Amino acid sequence: MAIVGGSSGNLVEWYDFYVYAATALYFAPSFFPQGDSTAQLLNTAAIFAVGFLMRPVGGWLFGRIADRSGRKNSMVISVLLMCFGSLMIAVLPTYEQIGVMAPLLLLLARLIQGLSVGGEYGTSATYMSEVALARHRGFFSSFQYVTLIGGQLLALLVVVILQAVYTGDEIRAWAWRIPFFIGAATAVIALFLRRALHETSTAKERSQEGAGTIGLLLKHPKPLLQTIGLTAGGSLAFYTYTTYMQKFLVNSAGFTVERASATMAVVLLCYMCLQPAIGALSDRIGRRACLLIFSVGTAIITVPLLTFLGGVTTSAGAFALIFSALFVISFYTSISGVVKAELFPPQIRALGVGLGYAISNSLFGGSAEYVALWLKSQGVESYFFWYVSVFALISLAASLSMKDTRLHGYLDHPDAPQRALS
Repeated sequence: MAIVGGSSGNLVEWYDFYVYAATALYFAPSFFPQGDSTAQLLNTAAIFAVGFLMRPVGGWLFGRIADRSGRKNSMVISVLLMCFGSLMIAVLPTYEQIGVMAPLLLLLARLIQGLSVGGEYGTSATYMSEVALARHRGFFSSFQYVTLIGGQLLALLVVVILQAVYTGDEIRAWAWRIPFFIGAATAVIALFLRRALHETSTAKERSQEGAGTIGLLLKHPKPLLQTIGLTAGGSLAFYTYTTYMQKFLVNSAGFTVERASATMAVVLLCYMCLQPAIGALSDRIGRRACLLIFSVGTAIITVPLLTFLGGVTTSAGAFALIFSALFVISFYTSISGVVKAELFPPQIRALGVGLGYAISNSLFGGSAEYVALWLKSQGVESYFFWYVSVFALISLAASLSMKDTRLHGYLDHPDAPQRALS
């Protein structure tokens, strides 16, 4: 029940955050009316990236709350903050109505959401890793990315439904706001689910000297750097083949917006279903082996795959290429939370996971769309393909520097007495 409660709130958080990217093609002219379509997307992608810059602040703030006041309290506050940011976007006036204040208020809403999501990842990864049975920790913890991807998929599906019900002009005029209202409403449900969760940290752990502080975290520099390195390649690859891919199919492969949305909805559904299987595999072969498969595979396939994808003409062809990449990336995403949670002791676990992830994710994952679109506007789109490959090699270096956390981490060893999953 704890896994369901924790992951349900996670799904709402990520839906609220991703619905911005899913609807950007429609609302960009409302806030940035000048220039061509690529320029408008650059502006919305820039605000998407700025939202990521708040993640380190959120990772620190909510990690500190989780390590000092409990995981449950941190997760409840973060989902409330996300609800507010989503509702704010839903009711924002346009550029035509209030001028430059419109994009400035959009920026503020994204900063609020970025703060929330920055705290969400570390705390939920920590909670779901701590609550899971040791022998099946990879399997149960994989549901963090099931719901993360599920949030993105839900955002896309809502857009697909809007496209079926309303005309393109109607969506651009006002219907793009509907997904943000949905996100705000579902956050209320997530709040009640999270209030029913039990706490996984102990009073003794929370009261230890230095718990939840940067000072104590810096006494563990190696796992912090490993978390940053793993996240650099993993997040960049993930956002390249998920949030950016809809724009890539439209701008580079010549798909219509509707066709790109439908294709990505199917891709993400299949990708989501992969996570528990590969998470369970990590419980058998180890986390390190999975990370090596991801980093080596991504470094090798990215350039040729994205090159071919730019010339794809069918939805089936696009599905095959994108899903092939995401299959490899699943060896990172399915265990992303648990492997980082296993690197840190309990008194700085949420802070270490959240801050390390947020720093790297804000710099490299959040900027993926902007970097890709900027390079395309400069006529050197293929440079982005090499950029992704190089960062996969950074993740490879981080993977090689660590032992298998399944056996040598701070969480229970699989052969230790099992805790009840409630």
